[in-house]
Order: sequence, then structure tokens, then C-alpha cells
Amino acid sequence: MANNDKNEPLLLEPQNTAAQKAKGRLNQRRFLRSRSAPHTDHAPLVTKDNESIPLSESILGNLHPSFKNVLIILTVYLGVGTLIFYLVRNQIKGMKTDRFLDALYFTIVTMTTVGYGDLVPNSDLTKLLACAFVFSGMALMGLILSKAADYLVEKQEVLLIKAMHMHQKAGPSEILKELEINKTRYKFILVLFLLLILVIVGTIFLVTVEKFDFIDALYCVCSTITTLGYGDKSFSTQAGRIFAVFWILTGTICLAQFFLYMAELNTESSQKALVKWVLTRKMTNVDLEAADLDEDGTVGAAEFVIYKLKEMGKITQEDITLVMKEFEELDVDQSGTLSVSDITLAQSS
Repeated sequence: MANNDKNEPLLLEPQNTAAQKAKGRLNQRRFLRSRSAPHTDHAPLVTKDNESIPLSESILGNLHPSFKNVLIILTVYLGVGTLIFYLVRNQIKGMKTDRFLDALYFTIVTMTTVGYGDLVPNSDLTKLLACAFVFSGMALMGLILSKAADYLVEKQEVLLIKAMHMHQKAGPSEILKELEINKTRYKFILVLFLLLILVIVGTIFLVTVEKFDFIDALYCVCSTITTLGYGDKSFSTQAGRIFAVFWILTGTICLAQFFLYMAELNTESSQKALVKWVLTRKMTNVDLEAADLDEDGTVGAAEFVIYKLKEMGKITQEDITLVMKEFEELDVDQSGTLSVSDITLAQSS
């Protein structure tokens, strides 16, 4: 028993001051509820006190650069690209409508790597510019716009969960709990729904405005959002290119997020299967020996939790070693527990 008490602060000390002053049982429950969730997801939506922090603040804090910064960077990229390609418009050949619109359209098509071929560089200068903008555009799509899309999807997850629990009168805590458990699945559903809408809207637009038949319209939509861009079918009218400026950017990002969430869902499913196996298999003497971190012949609650998390793949031996090293540095009096005096002495030294 003494040894269990000695190990217990390893888990409980990192909590905030208010939690430390609460009762021991409540502290353990808060730890078990809050410390497991962040390791499961790469971008947790809430902190350890679910009801204390609004969901929108948590999302904004986890997704930097913020959506505002993403819009600024995207606007600068499109503005510079449009200006440059407008100045060299005479060195770009193909089907043209409006000079400014064509420059913006060419920037979008280059950035998303669609490359229809309806507008192509026709000089060494424009070819070099196209090379520069396609690489910078791909970087922008991958590093920044995907985060913006992820942010927007997460903002809609709460609405989806509220709609699903409309007749159950679920409170904020229940919604946040459901969101944490099935976050990736809801993202996948939302992006799939948005992707279907974009395909339908794009097909209808091409049929009504560009005067394509249904098969050609669907073919153009699919070749566009997959960035295949054969070039035999594309947006050739002024209204079509205005629509394409927004639709191509949204569609290609949405498809990329769809496959990303599909991969995450598959990984999460495998992780859950591993967790279920770890929690259902019987403990053996070998497991007991491996879980005995301090090698005193007994396994306390803290040691058991750490061992199980390690088995689940939530933490590694390197993680444990680094945390224990920090604990030993903070444990100035080498008592095996942390106190306010330990922290004060460690900070002063």
C-alpha cells in the first residue's frame, strides 16, 4: 500500500492546482477521463475539463494558423498569381474569355494541378512562372488549406451530432463526449456529404451553362476534382470560369480531405481493435513483471495504467523514460513524490 501511494503522484501531479485540491477519487476520475483522450487523437477538441472551455476556442487553439490567416495567405497567393499571369497574358495561348478572369482561372488550375490544357504557357518566361506557382500552390494546398478545411469540418461536427441526438435532448457534455469518441467518423461523413453536393452542383452547372450532356458533365467533374484534367472537356465560358474559380478549389481540397479521413478512420479502427485486445486478454506473470517499473515486486495503479497504455501503443518506452527523467529532476528531495517545495526549488535552481 505504501508503494502504491508513492507511485500515485506520478500520474496526479501534472494536473492543475484546482484539481490537486479536490478529493483523491475525483482527481483519479478526472485523470482517467482527460489523460486518455488527447493521446488517441492528434488534434483534441477539448481540454481536460470538457465543460469549462467552449468547443470553438479549443478548435481555434489547435489549428494554427487560424482560418483568418489561411484566407490572407490564399488571397495573397491568388492576387500575386493573377497579377503576374495578367501581365504575361499575351504569352499564354488557348481559349480566352476575359483577361483578368483568365489570369485568375489559370492560377487556380495551376495551383490545384488540374491543368486542363485550355490555357497553356507559350514562352520560356510563362513556363518558368507556371513551374514556380505549381510547386508553391501544392505546398499551400497541403500545408495550409487542408487545415482550413479540417477546421470548417470540425465546426460542422457539432451541428451533425445535435441533429442526430435531436430527440434525445443531449446536453453539451454528452455532445462533446460523443464528438471526442467518433470525431474521425463524423469528419468522414461530413466530407463525403459535401463531396457529393459538389459533384451534383458541378454536373448541373456544366449541363445548364456549358451545355454539356450529362455523361460529359459528370466526366468533366470527376476529371477535375481528381486533378486528372485531360483537357478535352473544361470550362470555356466566362460564367463557367467564374464558377470554376471557386468550385475547383473547393472540390479538389474536399476530395483530398475525404481520402485523408478515410485513412484516419482505417487507422483508428485498427487502433481500437488493438485496445480491445489489450483490455480483454488475461494478465500473466510476465506482464506483471513488465509492468513493475520500480521493480519492488508489486504493481500499483499508476504502473498498471502506464503498462496498459504502452501495450495499446498510446505511449512508448522513450516517452516513459523522458517523463521519468523530468520527474527525477523535479524531485529535488528524492522522496519519490512531488510537492510545492520541490517545484519551487527546481525552478530556482
